[in-house]
Amino acid sequence: MLTGALDLGVTAVDTAYAYFQFRSHETLARVAGDLLPKFSVSTKVGYFPDGHSLDPARLSTAVDEAVRDLGREPEWVLLHNPEHSAPTGDALAEACGMLADAAAAGRCGGWGVSTWDPRPLLGQVNTLPSPGVLMLRCGLLVGPDILDSAELLAKQWQPSSVWGMSPFGGSTATPVWKAFDPRTFLREADSATPVQAALRTAFELPVVDAVALGTDDLGHLKESVSCLTYEVDHAMVRQYRDLLRGRQAD
Repeated sequence: MLTGALDLGVTAVDTAYAYFQFRSHETLARVAGDLLPKFSVSTKVGYFPDGHSLDPARLSTAVDEAVRDLGREPEWVLLHNPEHSAPTGDALAEACGMLADAAAAGRCGGWGVSTWDPRPLLGQVNTLPSPGVLMLRCGLLVGPDILDSAELLAKQWQPSSVWGMSPFGGSTATPVWKAFDPRTFLREADSATPVQAALRTAFELPVVDAVALGTDDLGHLKESVSCLTYEVDHAMVRQYRDLLRGRQAD
Protein backbone atom coordinates (compact mmCIF):
# COMPACT_ATOMS: atom_id res chain seq x y z
CA MET A 1 0.00 0.00 0.00
CA LEU A 2 2.74 2.47 0.91
CA THR A 3 4.74 1.73 -2.23
CA GLY A 4 1.61 2.05 -4.33
CA ALA A 5 0.70 5.30 -2.60
CA LEU A 6 4.08 6.78 -3.49
CA ASP A 7 3.62 5.70 -7.11
CA LEU A 8 0.32 7.61 -7.11
CA GLY A 9 1.92 10.74 -5.66
CA VAL A 10 0.49 10.27 -2.17
CA THR A 11 3.24 11.35 0.21
CA ALA A 12 1.38 11.97 3.49
CA VAL A 13 0.25 9.53 6.19
CA ASP A 14 -2.12 10.46 9.00
CA THR A 15 -2.34 8.45 12.19
CA ALA A 16 -2.91 8.96 15.93
CA TYR A 17 -1.44 7.99 19.29
CA ALA A 18 -4.60 6.00 20.10
CA TYR A 19 -5.00 4.15 16.81
CA PHE A 20 -4.38 0.42 16.53
CA GLN A 21 -4.75 -0.07 20.29
CA PHE A 22 -2.10 2.59 20.98
CA ARG A 23 0.48 0.80 18.80
CA SER A 24 0.06 2.77 15.57
CA HIS A 25 3.38 4.61 15.68
CA GLU A 26 5.63 1.63 16.36
CA THR A 27 3.67 -0.47 13.85
CA LEU A 28 3.91 2.18 11.14
CA ALA A 29 7.66 2.54 11.68
CA ARG A 30 8.20 -1.23 11.59
CA VAL A 31 6.05 -1.88 8.52
CA ALA A 32 7.17 1.17 6.54
CA GLY A 33 10.86 0.76 7.28
CA ASP A 34 12.97 2.66 4.77
CA LEU A 35 9.83 4.02 3.09
CA LEU A 36 8.80 6.13 6.08
CA PRO A 37 11.20 9.04 5.35
CA LYS A 38 9.47 9.46 1.99
CA PHE A 39 6.21 10.42 3.76
CA SER A 40 5.08 13.40 5.77
CA VAL A 41 3.56 12.03 8.97
CA SER A 42 0.78 13.68 10.95
CA THR A 43 -0.44 12.26 14.22
CA LYS A 44 -2.85 13.21 16.99
CA VAL A 45 -2.67 13.17 20.80
CA GLY A 46 -5.43 13.44 23.38
CA TYR A 47 -6.79 9.91 23.87
CA PHE A 48 -5.18 7.60 26.42
CA PRO A 49 -5.95 4.05 27.60
CA ASP A 50 -7.96 5.49 30.52
CA GLY A 51 -9.80 8.10 28.46
CA HIS A 52 -9.43 11.55 26.95
CA SER A 53 -7.26 14.23 28.54
CA LEU A 54 -6.06 17.74 27.79
CA ASP A 55 -3.50 17.68 30.58
CA PRO A 56 -0.37 19.34 29.14
CA ALA A 57 2.00 16.92 30.88
CA ARG A 58 0.25 13.88 29.45
CA LEU A 59 0.10 15.42 26.00
CA SER A 60 3.81 16.23 26.19
CA THR A 61 4.63 12.64 27.12
CA ALA A 62 2.52 11.39 24.21
CA VAL A 63 4.46 13.62 21.80
CA ASP A 64 7.76 12.25 23.11
CA GLU A 65 6.50 8.69 22.77
CA ALA A 66 5.41 9.38 19.20
CA VAL A 67 8.90 10.61 18.34
CA ARG A 68 10.45 7.58 20.00
CA ASP A 69 8.17 5.01 18.37
CA LEU A 70 8.28 6.60 14.90
CA GLY A 71 12.05 7.02 15.10
CA ARG A 72 11.67 10.63 13.93
CA GLU A 73 9.80 13.83 14.64
CA PRO A 74 6.38 13.88 12.96
CA GLU A 75 5.70 16.78 10.62
CA TRP A 76 2.44 17.54 12.44
CA VAL A 77 0.98 16.79 15.87
CA LEU A 78 -2.71 17.61 16.26
CA LEU A 79 -4.76 17.93 19.41
CA HIS A 80 -7.24 15.05 19.05
CA ASN A 81 -10.91 15.98 19.49
CA PRO A 82 -10.48 18.51 22.31
CA GLU A 83 -14.28 18.84 22.49
CA HIS A 84 -14.38 15.35 24.01
CA SER A 85 -13.25 16.85 27.33
CA ALA A 86 -15.68 19.81 27.10
CA PRO A 87 -12.73 22.17 27.53
CA THR A 88 -12.84 25.55 29.18
CA GLY A 89 -10.91 28.35 27.52
CA ASP A 90 -8.00 27.90 29.92
CA ALA A 91 -7.74 24.13 29.39
CA LEU A 92 -7.80 24.54 25.62
CA ALA A 93 -5.23 27.33 25.80
CA GLU A 94 -2.86 25.22 27.91
CA ALA A 95 -3.18 22.21 25.60
CA CYS A 96 -2.61 24.29 22.47
CA GLY A 97 0.25 26.13 24.15
CA MET A 98 1.94 22.85 24.97
CA LEU A 99 1.79 21.73 21.32
CA ALA A 100 2.96 25.13 20.10
CA ASP A 101 5.93 24.87 22.47
CA ALA A 102 6.68 21.35 21.22
CA ALA A 103 6.76 22.61 17.65
CA ALA A 104 8.97 25.56 18.60
CA ALA A 105 11.37 23.16 20.33
CA GLY A 106 11.62 20.96 17.22
CA ARG A 107 9.80 17.98 18.73
CA CYS A 108 7.44 18.14 15.75
CA GLY A 109 7.31 20.20 12.60
CA GLY A 110 4.08 21.98 13.46
CA TRP A 111 0.91 21.69 15.51
CA GLY A 112 -2.80 21.76 14.92
CA VAL A 113 -6.22 20.61 16.06
CA SER A 114 -8.42 17.77 14.82
CA THR A 115 -12.07 18.08 15.80
CA TRP A 116 -15.03 15.82 15.05
CA ASP A 117 -17.53 18.37 16.40
CA PRO A 118 -16.29 21.98 16.28
CA ARG A 119 -19.35 23.50 17.98
CA PRO A 120 -17.98 23.43 21.57
CA LEU A 121 -14.82 25.22 20.42
CA LEU A 122 -16.55 28.24 18.88
CA GLY A 123 -15.92 31.45 20.75
CA GLN A 124 -12.97 29.99 22.67
CA VAL A 125 -10.24 30.33 20.05
CA ASN A 126 -10.09 34.06 19.33
CA THR A 127 -7.31 34.65 21.88
CA LEU A 128 -5.38 31.44 21.12
CA PRO A 129 -2.45 31.09 18.71
CA SER A 130 -3.49 30.04 15.21
CA PRO A 131 -2.78 26.36 14.50
CA GLY A 132 -0.88 25.28 11.45
CA VAL A 133 -3.59 22.75 10.64
CA LEU A 134 -7.28 22.51 11.46
CA MET A 135 -8.73 19.08 10.64
CA LEU A 136 -12.52 18.77 10.22
CA ARG A 137 -15.13 16.28 9.12
CA CYS A 138 -16.01 16.74 5.46
CA GLY A 139 -18.31 15.41 2.80
CA LEU A 140 -21.92 14.83 1.89
CA LEU A 141 -22.79 13.06 5.14
CA VAL A 142 -21.85 15.98 7.40
CA GLY A 143 -24.88 17.72 8.86
CA PRO A 144 -25.59 21.42 8.29
CA ASP A 145 -24.84 22.49 11.86
CA ILE A 146 -21.42 20.81 11.78
CA LEU A 147 -20.64 22.29 8.35
CA ASP A 148 -21.58 25.81 9.40
CA SER A 149 -19.66 25.49 12.67
CA ALA A 150 -16.58 24.13 10.88
CA GLU A 151 -16.52 27.09 8.52
CA LEU A 152 -16.99 29.54 11.38
CA LEU A 153 -14.23 27.92 13.44
CA ALA A 154 -11.81 28.12 10.51
CA LYS A 155 -12.73 31.79 10.07
CA GLN A 156 -12.21 32.52 13.77
CA TRP A 157 -8.96 30.59 14.15
CA GLN A 158 -7.33 31.32 10.79
CA PRO A 159 -5.22 28.14 10.47
CA SER A 160 -2.54 27.96 7.82
CA SER A 161 -4.24 24.92 6.27
CA VAL A 162 -7.59 23.14 6.63
CA TRP A 163 -7.81 19.37 6.21
CA GLY A 164 -10.85 17.14 5.86
CA MET A 165 -11.47 13.65 7.20
CA SER A 166 -14.01 10.81 6.98
CA PRO A 167 -15.36 11.85 3.55
CA PHE A 168 -17.44 8.66 3.24
CA GLY A 169 -18.67 8.53 6.82
CA GLY A 170 -16.71 5.34 7.43
CA SER A 171 -17.04 3.26 4.26
CA THR A 172 -17.98 3.47 0.60
CA ALA A 173 -19.94 0.24 1.20
CA THR A 174 -22.46 2.03 3.42
CA PRO A 175 -25.95 1.70 1.86
CA VAL A 176 -26.38 5.48 1.63
CA TRP A 177 -23.92 5.59 -1.27
CA LYS A 178 -26.25 3.43 -3.33
CA ALA A 179 -29.26 5.62 -2.50
CA PHE A 180 -28.27 8.58 -4.69
CA ASP A 181 -25.76 9.57 -7.36
CA PRO A 182 -23.18 12.10 -6.11
CA ARG A 183 -22.07 12.75 -9.69
CA THR A 184 -24.78 15.42 -9.77
CA PHE A 185 -22.26 17.66 -8.00
CA LEU A 186 -19.71 17.51 -10.85
CA ARG A 187 -19.74 19.67 -13.99
CA GLU A 188 -18.77 16.86 -16.38
CA ALA A 189 -19.40 13.58 -14.65
CA ASP A 190 -19.71 11.10 -17.51
CA SER A 191 -16.37 9.41 -16.79
CA ALA A 192 -16.44 9.77 -13.00
CA THR A 193 -17.42 7.03 -10.58
CA PRO A 194 -19.74 7.76 -7.65
CA VAL A 195 -16.79 7.33 -5.28
CA GLN A 196 -14.76 9.93 -7.18
CA ALA A 197 -17.72 12.33 -7.23
CA ALA A 198 -18.38 11.98 -3.51
CA LEU A 199 -14.71 12.48 -2.63
CA ARG A 200 -14.21 15.44 -4.96
CA THR A 201 -17.33 17.08 -3.52
CA ALA A 202 -15.98 16.50 0.01
CA PHE A 203 -13.25 19.05 -0.74
CA GLU A 204 -16.03 21.69 -0.83
CA LEU A 205 -18.04 20.61 2.25
CA PRO A 206 -16.46 22.53 3.95
CA VAL A 207 -13.68 23.89 1.75
CA VAL A 208 -10.47 22.03 2.64
CA ASP A 209 -6.95 21.83 1.23
CA ALA A 210 -6.50 18.07 1.70
CA VAL A 211 -8.55 15.04 2.70
CA ALA A 212 -7.45 12.12 4.88
CA LEU A 213 -8.75 8.83 3.51
CA GLY A 214 -8.43 5.41 5.08
CA THR A 215 -8.12 2.38 2.79
CA ASP A 216 -6.39 -0.98 2.51
CA ASP A 217 -7.25 -1.31 -1.19
CA LEU A 218 -4.78 0.12 -3.68
CA GLY A 219 -7.45 0.20 -6.38
CA HIS A 220 -9.66 2.34 -4.15
CA LEU A 221 -6.74 4.67 -3.49
CA LYS A 222 -6.02 5.03 -7.20
CA GLU A 223 -9.70 5.71 -7.90
CA SER A 224 -9.76 8.30 -5.11
CA VAL A 225 -6.65 10.17 -6.22
CA SER A 226 -8.13 10.48 -9.71
CA CYS A 227 -11.07 12.46 -8.32
CA LEU A 228 -8.92 15.59 -8.39
CA THR A 229 -9.21 15.75 -12.17
CA TYR A 230 -12.91 16.65 -11.93
CA GLU A 231 -14.48 20.06 -11.46
CA VAL A 232 -17.21 20.64 -8.90
CA ASP A 233 -20.46 22.40 -9.82
CA HIS A 234 -20.33 25.10 -7.14
CA ALA A 235 -23.87 26.28 -7.87
CA MET A 236 -25.12 22.78 -7.11
CA VAL A 237 -23.11 22.72 -3.86
CA ARG A 238 -24.64 26.04 -2.80
CA GLN A 239 -28.12 24.76 -3.61
CA TYR A 240 -27.41 21.64 -1.55
CA ARG A 241 -26.28 23.75 1.41
CA ASP A 242 -29.44 25.85 1.17
CA LEU A 243 -31.57 22.69 1.15
CA LEU A 244 -29.72 21.36 4.19
CA ARG A 245 -30.31 24.58 6.13
CA GLY A 246 -33.96 24.60 5.12
CA ARG A 247 -34.43 21.05 6.29
CA GLN A 248 -32.71 21.85 9.60
CA ALA A 249 -34.99 24.87 10.11
CA ASP A 250 -38.07 22.76 9.42
